[in-house]
Formats: sequence, C-alpha cells, structure tokens
Amino acid sequence: MTNQRFDKSKLPSRHVTEGPSRAPHRSYFYSMGISEEEIHQPWVGVATCWNEAAPCNISLNRQAQAVKGGVKKGGGTPREFTTITVTDGIAMGHEGMRSSLASREAIADTVELTMRGHCYDAIVGLAGCDKSLPGMMMAMVRLNTPSVFIYGGSILPGRLNGKDVTVQDVFEAVGQHQAGNMTDAELEILERIACPSAGACGGQFTANTMACVSEAIGLALMNSSGAPAPYESRDMYGEASGVAVMNLIEKNIRARDIVTLKSLQNAARIVACTGGSTNAALHLPAIAHEAGIDFDLFAVAEIFRDTPYFVDLKPGGQFVSKDLYEAGGVPVVMKELRKAGLMHEDCMTASGRSMGEELDRIQGEADGRVIHPVSAPLTRTGGVVGLKGNLAPEGAIVKVAGMATQEQSFTGPARVFECEEDAFEAVKARQYKEGEVIVIRNEGPAGGPGMREMLSTTAALSGQGMGKKVALITDGRFSGATRGFCVGHVGPEAAHGGPIALLQNGDIITLNAITGELSVDLTDEELAERKANWKGPRQTEYDSGALWKYARLVGGARLGAVTHPGAKEERHVYMDQ
Repeated sequence: MTNQRFDKSKLPSRHVTEGPSRAPHRSYFYSMGISEEEIHQPWVGVATCWNEAAPCNISLNRQAQAVKGGVKKGGGTPREFTTITVTDGIAMGHEGMRSSLASREAIADTVELTMRGHCYDAIVGLAGCDKSLPGMMMAMVRLNTPSVFIYGGSILPGRLNGKDVTVQDVFEAVGQHQAGNMTDAELEILERIACPSAGACGGQFTANTMACVSEAIGLALMNSSGAPAPYESRDMYGEASGVAVMNLIEKNIRARDIVTLKSLQNAARIVACTGGSTNAALHLPAIAHEAGIDFDLFAVAEIFRDTPYFVDLKPGGQFVSKDLYEAGGVPVVMKELRKAGLMHEDCMTASGRSMGEELDRIQGEADGRVIHPVSAPLTRTGGVVGLKGNLAPEGAIVKVAGMATQEQSFTGPARVFECEEDAFEAVKARQYKEGEVIVIRNEGPAGGPGMREMLSTTAALSGQGMGKKVALITDGRFSGATRGFCVGHVGPEAAHGGPIALLQNGDIITLNAITGELSVDLTDEELAERKANWKGPRQTEYDSGALWKYARLVGGARLGAVTHPGAKEERHVYMDQ
C-alpha cells in the first residue's frame, strides 16, 4: 500500500487494481494517465447529474473538479462519471413529466451499476434537480459506501418591479395571461428575467427541500447546500466534501451509519419547519427503503404534524433560498429545532462528527425575518401534513405553509377528470365552479405512468385568482412550487383500484388539514358496490420501453413509489464484497 491510512485489502477497488491477475485492468488505467501510486490508492466515484437540459445541472461539472481536488488532497483517486437528469420545470405540463419520477430510479440504478462495475470504494455525489437529489442519496444508501452528498446550489432570483421573482411566478403568470390580466409583452418580460443564473429553482420547492434534507440527514457537510450555484465559494464545499469522504473511508463510516431512523426523523423535521415540498414524503420513505428502515408516509406525516413551521420561504412565504443562506442556512434552522428538543443529536454526519457536535460549532442565530425563533413560529404545526380517510386509506399529503387556519378545511362536490390534460383544459376554459373539489386521477406512479406533477393546473388556478376558492386532489404529485389546498399522493391510486377510482361528479368530499381527514360522503357499502362495478384501470399508451417497465415494478406512494425489494431482502452488501 502506498498510503498506510487505508487498508486496500478490505476495499472494493482491490478487485481491479491489485495483484498480477489485474494487469489488464491496470493497463487501461495507465492509458488514461493514472500513475502507479494513484492506482493503489482508494478509488472514489465522483458522480454528477451534469447535463445541458436545464440551469439546475449546468454548473455541476465545474463543481466536480473541486471535489476531485479534495479527494486527491485526502489521498484518494477520483473518477468522475455522470448520470441522467429529467428536470421537472421543463418536463412540466406535458408527456415529459411521466419520465420525472421514473428518472429517480434510473439515477439510483445507474450510479449503483457504475460503482459496482468499476469497484469504487466511496462516492461523492453532486446533484441539482428535484429527482436527482433523492436518486443520488438512494444510491449511496443502497451501496452502503462511505458517501458525501453535495447540492449544486439554487438559482438566483430574478428581479421585477422591486420584487424577487422565480419560475413559480412565470407558471402563475400563464394563468393570469389566460384570464386576460397580463399582456403578451408583460409575460415575455417576466419569462426573460425570472431565471437569471445557473442553479435549481429558488424557492423551497423540491430541489431546495431535498438539499436541506441532505444536511439534516447527515450525508452532506453542514451549510454545503446553501450558497447559490453561481457562487464560486461553492468550490470550497466541493473540496471539503472530497477530503471528507477520504476521512470516512479511513474510519469506515458508511452511508447506513449516517442514514438511520433518527436521521430520517431529523430530515422530516427540516422539511416541515421550512414549509418544504410534499415530494419529500415520497423521497424520504424511498431513502429509508434503501436502508431497510420502516419510515412510510404516515411516519413522515407524524413528524410533520409535530413540528412548528418557522422558516418563511416561497411558495407559501416571502423569501427564496439565497435569503435562507444569508440568514445562516440550514444549520441555524437546525439549531432552532434543537432548542425545542426536536433534533436527534447523536446521529453521525459526513464530517465524522455527530449532529450535536456539528451544531455546537454553529454561531448564527435566527434573524426573525427569514428564520423565525422556534418559540414564535409562523404556525404551530408543520408546513406539510398528512391526510387519511375512506378516500385515502393509504394516506395523502398536503402543503399548508402560508395558509390561514380557516383555509385548511374544505368541503365540496367533486368534479372528476381522468387525466391532467383534461383538467388543465377545463381550468383554461373555466369549466369548473367555485367551491368544487377538482379530482385528477389515473396519474399515480403506475397509472400515469410516472406520477406527474400538476403545477400547470394549480398555477393556472392561482393565476385566475381561484387558488383558495377550489380544492384539488390527485393520485399524482404536486410541484414544490404549488400553493393552495392541493392534496397529492392519494393512495391507493386509481390504477390499483383505490377509492379515488370510484368517485363520481357531485360526490361530497371533505378535506381537513387540521384533523388530518380526506373522506368522501359514501358508506362502505356504497364504495364496495362501486368497486364491484369498476371496469379496471384506464388503459395507457405505454406498452413498451422504460415507462412500461416502471409501471409494472413501481409500488404505492405510501412506501415511496419504489421499484425493488430494498435492503430488507438483500443478501449481498456491495462494500463487503
């Protein structure tokens, strides 16, 4: 061994670097300019979701170079590779959104296959968009290697008429334009300035929500998620992450030493107190599944219900991710949670220190503007809550951040649509009434397939000024940028014969985020009779390819819409090969 800090005989890379039988393998490495010393060091996969599809990923390639420098500084050999990303903002509102959630599994699968195929000893994963963050973290936990996650950073806000604007404003402007309240010229001005830089969408939408999760769960270094993507100061966190992973290899601290039930609970706390995306209730169970931990939608919702909401971020609040960073970032938020006894401090983190030790090092305090004191929260319970009832036996989720208490209950007749396109066309034509509950079904993980987000429809409702005058439920998902009484993840989904498949126009639906209820005014006998007469799931056009395969493998939203048995069934752990 060149570096005595590391015992190569216990690392996966020995299978491609050590002994006479690996001479052919080493010949490949020499051809790429790798030195003999580097060959015999630990090998670290530096995985990025870099592509030119959208601003959220465009800076990852640059940031990866800083990570590689840190790995080398720590005595390792970095090997950069990329995987896919489907960016929700561009996939939104059309068939492309069917690929989004499925891409999370593809990201986890392809990172796993690359790591296994090349016998890398550890991973630093860089991701910048909604599904790439959980997908990368899922791969880390699945492989159970020493792992450090780093977010690519948020986009800077645009500026219009003295106010910050984000892509959420553009989606809602479409509704205002359709309603005749915005001219073509005004819409064109907004679309040109809303997204002025590299980085992921700037509010507390799914990407920034999961970025906060990466710190709270312990896989990312403290405060590494905060700086916006254009800031070259991010490179310091990249280098530090590369050094950190080498420390984890030396100490044999693996992803599942970090991701535990307690750390998952810490992660759910950060979602709730920041008014984060409902998609976290899909991704946290999926990450838990990779570790063999029971942590389903109901477990997530229990944490949400017990956590005060005290960070004032868009879409329910006023501020964007850059403002949170300037107010002290996720570490200061977690310090406030700790004051209320809501953080497990004994969890391990990517630094090799415990969460409590990390928080002891943080000097910042709540500014009372972006981060309110936990003792004086915006609302007493979390910004995201779970619902259950005879319409959702396997649960549902709703984001209530920014909603007044009187807005958190709603009863009205159903107006049922068989897919998002039908609902969007009806909303554009105003073929709905105030007081109705709009139902969009057949959009679940299997039924869509792909569990599409409904931002185009919800943004159009908000743009028409109807966001608080109707409610919406779906077995699909909502964007982190959605606001209003919009309930997603209704399970079982329509394709699996859930009660949402049995609804008819005019059925009276009750939604109550205070009591946690989602029910329809039908007896068990009436629901059973409708189920007996149900003609089965709607036929889709996806009879081949990745979406066909995904629809047949994917499970329900309650358990994270996962596609394989998970760690409970594994008999082979990659790191122990």
